[in-house]
Amino acid sequence: MRLVRFPRQPTRVSEDIRAALASLGRGRNVVGGVALAGVQPEGAPQAVDAVLIVPGGVLVVVGVDLPDPAMRLDAPLDGRWRTDGWPLVSTDEAVNPGIEALALAATVAERVRAVEPDATLGTVIAVGPFVETVEQPPADLTGPVRVVHPTPTSMLAAAVSLASAEQPFTARQVRALVRALEPTAPEQDDETLAAEGFTTEEHPLALAPETVPIEHPTRPEVTPVPVTVAVNLERPRPPRPAPLPSPLPAPAPAPAPPPAPTPRSQRVRWQPLAAAGAFVAVVGAVLALVLTRGGEDEAPPVTPTAVTTAGGVEFTERAAGADDDCAPHATGDLQVALEESGCTGVRRASFDTTVDGTTVAVSVAALAFADEASAQEFLQLADTPGSGTIIDFATETRRWPGDVPAFANAAYAGALDGSTVRLVLTCLLDGASRPDDPRLTDTAKAALKLPL
Repeated sequence: MRLVRFPRQPTRVSEDIRAALASLGRGRNVVGGVALAGVQPEGAPQAVDAVLIVPGGVLVVVGVDLPDPAMRLDAPLDGRWRTDGWPLVSTDEAVNPGIEALALAATVAERVRAVEPDATLGTVIAVGPFVETVEQPPADLTGPVRVVHPTPTSMLAAAVSLASAEQPFTARQVRALVRALEPTAPEQDDETLAAEGFTTEEHPLALAPETVPIEHPTRPEVTPVPVTVAVNLERPRPPRPAPLPSPLPAPAPAPAPPPAPTPRSQRVRWQPLAAAGAFVAVVGAVLALVLTRGGEDEAPPVTPTAVTTAGGVEFTERAAGADDDCAPHATGDLQVALEESGCTGVRRASFDTTVDGTTVAVSVAALAFADEASAQEFLQLADTPGSGTIIDFATETRRWPGDVPAFANAAYAGALDGSTVRLVLTCLLDGASRPDDPRLTDTAKAALKLPL
């Protein structure tokens, strides 16, 4: 999904919305589309957090800031909301915070309908600062509105369930929608939109048929000429055919060819190969035994330790690897920056540690650049909320021994070491994380000192 940002951030949860959309990455590998973050269409009383134009429809994302984080939010569309069992109250007459959000989404939907009357529309009410579980009544889930805490998973699920038109938008339709929603947005060409899953040709039924007149050649007039034909009425009959002779006797069966002699070389050929294989196996075993045991004075092989201490914290390494190509291992704007400028290499490693009896997952990446100025520019982009991230190595290679951390709402730390940029993400391995959790922030700062 291609994310286009504008300065307006109408709610505090806007940063989480942008981060979730950026983590989906560009292209249609996860979900294709164009996301306009912080747009205020003509006629809307205020800006909305995002409008997603996906191949199957349009989603209006409106943020709602809750007073405090919550573990559970009960959010009926026409009833009072409850956080952890306590009702949300307000000084106005609205029964819940979603009423105002739906009214704002309706004004944006009118703008979309003016351009594409048959577009499939959905609304996402994104709540924050943090909610672990959002519960909607089953009747509400059958409609076009979802209440979620913005994470990559929840935004992806909303896009798939709400924008499900069979006929995708064309590139021309997408450009018309973008102009109607935000005239200052940069225009996307056909190649870019095709990579996001939109069609670049009009539907055949929408095009007027083109008719081409067919010129028939003139045929010359032919004057008929009378022809006299003599007919003999007394045609002789052909002679009766002679009776067929009796069937010929069936030829005697040809004698069966003598059986071909069994080639003895087929079975004998495997015997020397098997013998040679056995000989090689024996020699290999002897060599392995000699090389393994060696002399009495040789030191035993050193097994690298999997535990590393950095910043006073013990980290257990779970997986590590390096690659010369950096862009495929990034998401969002970081991926775009690496595709345009590149880096000389990336080293990644995954660790876990225990803090106050809780297991913390740690993802570390070190990106090397040609010079310090390029590294400094990339670090400034990485420090910007919602700009994307570097994919965890153990998650990408499926090397986590047990539960796989989601790194949603993870704590972040970044540092510059000459022409190398170090980025760290930390999250709780089990349970919901908060980016301001002291256990996570302190661990992230310590992980910046891990050797890679």
